[in-house]
Amino acid sequence: MAAAGAHRPGPLKQQNKAHKGGKHSGSSQRRAGGRVPVKAQPRRRLRDLNRVDRRHQALQLRRQRKEAVLAEKRSLGTRDGPPHLVVVVLLHSRAAAHDSLRLLQSQDSAVVRADEGGAGGFALLCPRLKQRWRFVTAQAGDLHAVLDLAKVADSLLFILDPVDGWDSAGEYCLSCLFAQGLPSYALAVPGGTDLPPKKRIDTRKKLSKSIEKRFPEAKLFPLNTEQESSLLLRHLSSQKQRHLAFRDRRAHLLARAAEFVPSQDSDLVGTLKVSGFVRGQTLSVNSLVHIVGHGDFQLSQVDAPPDPLSLNPRVVKGQKRSQDMEVQDDSGNGADEMEEDVKVLMKADPSKQESLQSEVVPDPMEGEQTWPTEEELQEAEDSLKANRRVVKVPKGTSKYQAAWIVDDGEEGSVKDDDDDEDDDMDDDLMEEAVSQEGDSSEEEAGEEESETMTVSECLRDDQYDEKMEEDEQMLERYKQERMDEMFPDEVDTPRDVPARVRFQKYRGLKSFRTSPWDPKENLPRDYARIFQFQDFSRTRKNLFRQIEKEETEGASVGWYVTLHVCNVPISVMESFKEGKPLVLFSLLPHEQKMSVLNFLVRRHPGNSEPVRAKEELIFHCGFRRFRASPLFSQHTSADKHKLERFLRPDAALVVTVYAPITFPPASVLLFKQRSNGMHDLIATGSLLSVDPDRIVIKRLVLSGHPFKIFTKTAVVRYMFFNREDVMWFKPVELRTKWGRRGHIKEPLGTHGHMKCHFDGQLKSQDTVLLNLYKRVFPKWTYDPHVPEPVPWVRSESALPEQEVEME
Repeated sequence: MAAAGAHRPGPLKQQNKAHKGGKHSGSSQRRAGGRVPVKAQPRRRLRDLNRVDRRHQALQLRRQRKEAVLAEKRSLGTRDGPPHLVVVVLLHSRAAAHDSLRLLQSQDSAVVRADEGGAGGFALLCPRLKQRWRFVTAQAGDLHAVLDLAKVADSLLFILDPVDGWDSAGEYCLSCLFAQGLPSYALAVPGGTDLPPKKRIDTRKKLSKSIEKRFPEAKLFPLNTEQESSLLLRHLSSQKQRHLAFRDRRAHLLARAAEFVPSQDSDLVGTLKVSGFVRGQTLSVNSLVHIVGHGDFQLSQVDAPPDPLSLNPRVVKGQKRSQDMEVQDDSGNGADEMEEDVKVLMKADPSKQESLQSEVVPDPMEGEQTWPTEEELQEAEDSLKANRRVVKVPKGTSKYQAAWIVDDGEEGSVKDDDDDEDDDMDDDLMEEAVSQEGDSSEEEAGEEESETMTVSECLRDDQYDEKMEEDEQMLERYKQERMDEMFPDEVDTPRDVPARVRFQKYRGLKSFRTSPWDPKENLPRDYARIFQFQDFSRTRKNLFRQIEKEETEGASVGWYVTLHVCNVPISVMESFKEGKPLVLFSLLPHEQKMSVLNFLVRRHPGNSEPVRAKEELIFHCGFRRFRASPLFSQHTSADKHKLERFLRPDAALVVTVYAPITFPPASVLLFKQRSNGMHDLIATGSLLSVDPDRIVIKRLVLSGHPFKIFTKTAVVRYMFFNREDVMWFKPVELRTKWGRRGHIKEPLGTHGHMKCHFDGQLKSQDTVLLNLYKRVFPKWTYDPHVPEPVPWVRSESALPEQEVEME
């Protein structure tokens, strides 16, 4: 009975908190008594390390990093690694490169060997220091040569002027190098010994202060004696190497010698035998190689000739060295002697070799979207020619204006691309302006011939008129950019064409941010030619992990090899003979295939000219160089991105083009070619992604003005000019510049007036807007062949002469 009547706790019994005083550091280990659970996670074990173990672990990590840096320094320029490649860059027109290189060659017990080709480089072998260098001088003013050599250089040696440091051409060169990625560098200042001692000290202080902005914590090395040159060499060999990600994951090679063997079918195409030292990664014969500036090619064979820059004393001293020097002087005899010692390392396996296919051959039976064939397009064109008629137009009507004068049955053939229409209109206007100006100039020339005028003055006037035409085109671009800033995306509704026909490819969105848009809808025909990844980031991660862990069969880093490159045009060999650097990069899987690349760029502060979307630009992307017509869009985290008509100077934009796949990280430089052949750097950035599904939306804004204003309704005019257009665009939401939102209720009359309802009363100064959207795609204008730019030195020297002539 006592047990039955005992007190039982209810559901509201007080629950006291547990004591937490025993959770300080070390208490859990004391309670466990040294026992470790079976399913302990690695992160948990790292957290449970005591202070002594954590210090020991940090010390081990520091030692590993230090040993890795030391191993890299010991392998570069030694017997087991490739020669230390130093590229000499002149930053001033008065910089003396010849004297500096002669001082570097005058080292004790050093052997100097000249390179083949017209580049004028040389190799420096120092058996006493167990180091070997290869010095290559970039041609003054050649932008492509400087950027190509910087892609593969271990160190850059900048030659400065003792007074000014660098000029405007040097500043432009530094901007491009910093944007591309700067490897290890050193600053050398030859000359200045003819200045008085006091002035010499002041000049050096001024120069040191000026380089602090560009090169913080950099050291200036005078280069006037042999002792100073040896100090510079020691600094180059002992400084920490900077890594460029796009070249560390790919095998690359700078050609030391090259030979062209024509094919049996044609003398213009053949096999190019390129000899050089492998750098970066192991080079496989089955992978593709990219010759910078010339395209992608396959390898057929890799040979192992004897190392011409060996540090072995048995090779350097005695008669063998004189034979090696004869090899450098007489390339024909040297080639015959070296062919006896050449060993074939590997030959390409056709079953494992990468294909050169860069585009997909579309199957018309597989796609959901049907495209017209060539025969159907030809039939349509013939039918249009047959139905073509003569239309009377008012006098002075241009081609652009005459194109819009159509019958009711021809409304469906109206062109809808706003950019193309603007371009056609601009072209017609420019043609009329040029023709009028040409007529006026001919009349003036006729009047001036009756007067006393020399032929030279007429030539100057013609040149001046050409400059004025360029100025007029530039002025028109400035006006368009200014109008786009003041009235973004606003267009005028055409009066002679129904708006529902003119804007038939556009749609309205309830919300630009949240409204859905299918990325596979209404794709252009070019999208059937490109490749696309199911998950690009995962593919990139797996590929890089495979490069780090697995060992690739092929030529190891530091080997001197000869690559047999198949089906190479003879122009590659001609450029090498002219002194251009020949740079090869091995391609990762899929990097020869075309896709849609997105670059995140920012406008370069040194350039302010307007750059319109779909203009042809020159891209330097990682190790590639090509021309394309890009789109500009905003950089946001949304699923839709608004098109920008001009490259904005105050924000980072995304540039979209058709180009070969490249795995990031990779730097990108955008250039625009002038009419005189110079390349202007307009933007710099990096590769963002390879994503054809990135939706770029073009927005059009139709504007109207309130005619009669009531409490929450208003009569709006000038947005449309017929009743049918008002009914067609009735479902689209309206907004005003002052933040009101509304919709169209009904049309009034037959001339485009409409009654609209808003969430508040409008102001008379307000403007009613209607937004329309359309997805746009870049143009397929990819061209891997980029013309050589005009050197900076010539352009700068020519400017004063032109100014004198015009005066």
